[in-house]
Amino acid sequence: MYSELLANIAILVLSGFVGFAVISKVPNTLHTPLMSGTNAIHGIVVLGALVVLGKVQDPSLGIQIILFVAVVFGTLNVVGGFVVTDRMLGMFKGKKPVAQKAGE
Repeated sequence: MYSELLANIAILVLSGFVGFAVISKVPNTLHTPLMSGTNAIHGIVVLGALVVLGKVQDPSLGIQIILFVAVVFGTLNVVGGFVVTDRMLGMFKGKKPVAQKAGE
């Protein structure tokens, strides 16, 4: 049992190092497309959390609270990511020309 826990912790730590190494080498121009992709992945995670929430048999109040908070935080992450992505993409749009008045 402890060896499985130790293996899971080792995988978590190693994946953190690999993730940091990969993300730190991404140029700034690719951050917006990567953010859009991770928003889609987080959407799948929220969907999975909802499925787990629906399949738990007789959950205690503590488990219900933890699952609800997880779904809320995941949803906030997805929505916030799309808002940030939209603002970043808005920076690349040209400004609209100011309309001339008829008398000028």
